[in-house]
Amino acid sequence: MTNLLIHSMAEFAPIIRPCLERAGVRDVVEIGAEFGGMSHVLGDWCASVGGTLTSVDPAPKQEFLDWAADHPAVAHVALPSLEALPQMARCPDAWVVDGDHNYYTVFNELLHIDAICQREGKPLLAFLHDISWPCARRDCYYAPDRIPAAHRHPYSYKAGVHVDDDAIHMGRGWRGMGQFAWALHQGGPENGVLTAVEDFLARADTPQRPLAFAHVPAVFGLGVVMDASAEWAEDLAGMLLPYHANGLIASLELNRLRNYLAVIDWQDREAEREQGAAA
Repeated sequence: MTNLLIHSMAEFAPIIRPCLERAGVRDVVEIGAEFGGMSHVLGDWCASVGGTLTSVDPAPKQEFLDWAADHPAVAHVALPSLEALPQMARCPDAWVVDGDHNYYTVFNELLHIDAICQREGKPLLAFLHDISWPCARRDCYYAPDRIPAAHRHPYSYKAGVHVDDDAIHMGRGWRGMGQFAWALHQGGPENGVLTAVEDFLARADTPQRPLAFAHVPAVFGLGVVMDASAEWAEDLAGMLLPYHANGLIASLELNRLRNYLAVIDWQDREAEREQGAAA
């Protein structure tokens, strides 16, 4: 199946870079590197301000490893995020979360991140990918064995999803092709990345330390969680407001997804036709 979908968090660079500048960010921790698309954006930023990028990923692609080896301001931590975060001695100025897209992982990543920020007395600023469809209300598992059984939904590597249908489809729709698995049901408690963010906010947002949240409904969704009491928070909120829950952007994303899924359906039909002709 051809990967035709623009999916990198790097697409949000025109939104994220100005936020990093206004917040005076020098050091960044990135969770999830994969091919290094967003890592390049963050590494260039950190180098330009004399900071460092720490990228946490137990098994990134070789393209990222080759790139990181040539950039002394970039450090790679080859551990799962929930093992790496408790070991962090320093708190960065910002966090970029784009690792395993399921409730258990993201909710606990945010708890660790928040604890580190409070320990060091730094305001929380986190950018999270995949808070819109398909991971908003459905867990995705790259490494199901890392999720405790009590917090892991029934899943399948062969199941596919469709933006216009909450059901699961075996061998149809957008599926992991052995690379990742979908939870067999959508919605409900402790299911999906947006659910994890909402539950974290419900727990961590207090009058003593208010938190703000923005949702950019494009390219699988960008979420920004920040300390509303930070000196730069009002300016960041103003920068993000035009994108937050923007109906036009959401409509364009839905159209993009439907077109992509139509291509997948066409590829599946062609594969079936070719198999039938060869039989």
